[in-house]
Amino acid sequence: MWQVIAGIFLGWSLGSNDASNVFGTAVASRMVRFWTAAVLCSVFVILGALMEGQEGIATYQTLSPMAPNTAFIVSLAAALTVTLMSVLRLPVSTSQAVVGALVLVGVLNDSLNLASLGKVVLCWVGTPIGAAGVTVILYFSLGALMNRLQPTIFAWDRGLRFALIAAGSYGAYALGANNVANVTGPFAGEGMLTPFEATAIGSSAIALGVITYSRNVMMTVGKDLVRLDAFTAFVAILSEAITVHFYAMVGVPVSTSQAIVGAVLGVGLVKGSKTINKRTLMRIGFGWVGTPIISAGVAWALYLLFKHFELF
Repeated sequence: MWQVIAGIFLGWSLGSNDASNVFGTAVASRMVRFWTAAVLCSVFVILGALMEGQEGIATYQTLSPMAPNTAFIVSLAAALTVTLMSVLRLPVSTSQAVVGALVLVGVLNDSLNLASLGKVVLCWVGTPIGAAGVTVILYFSLGALMNRLQPTIFAWDRGLRFALIAAGSYGAYALGANNVANVTGPFAGEGMLTPFEATAIGSSAIALGVITYSRNVMMTVGKDLVRLDAFTAFVAILSEAITVHFYAMVGVPVSTSQAIVGAVLGVGLVKGSKTINKRTLMRIGFGWVGTPIISAGVAWALYLLFKHFELF
């Protein structure tokens, strides 16, 4: 089935933009090397997808049933949009890109499930808000615990490095469990990919994107938005991982970019709003608003092209 090529391209673009966010703050704080983060992220993305990725795929199947060529249009439109945002160094929501294209095609085919769409959009709004809330709770609770334990500076440094690696690996696992549906969910169905094939192919494509083209967006989140030390980097990553894993269990694909930005903003609010780079925040906000619109526009152009050549 040649149409799955678009899903592989989308997986690569997701890896380059979203997946590295689970380690971005750790790398930017210089506590974990980029290649260590990239390899661990790739391994745990695949594990998460294979073990818990099928719930999100089931959600996509309820949004709008698709034939192979329709799935190709949705995936290609989303992949082109996310790749553009990666070139601009903007962390964006692959979920929004996929759903933007999917909604456009669903409207044109008169097959859109509005109830499922409402559930997904509501979870989009809750993702950054929830991550920010978890960050505030963890910041004060873990800070109080560290003050009580009073570790030596050497134990503190070693402990934080281990904690950052553990939290990042958990975040990557949650990413695979939640976001593999964005990549190959449209291709899972009767006569196309089985759920296992969809999770295996999708997660491998995400891992490839992490390794080959994730550094720039990683630094935008971990360095340009809010300056983080090692402790606040750990809190942000753990908050993002908890938030995304929660939605994976619910079965709704959400954006790790929105979760990590919400978590980092939570740190900024705790430390004072003056620490937040508002210019970078506005650029990220523009990317979030523009992503589903651009993806829908690209999907519309591809749909008309396929219609012209009678490929439906």
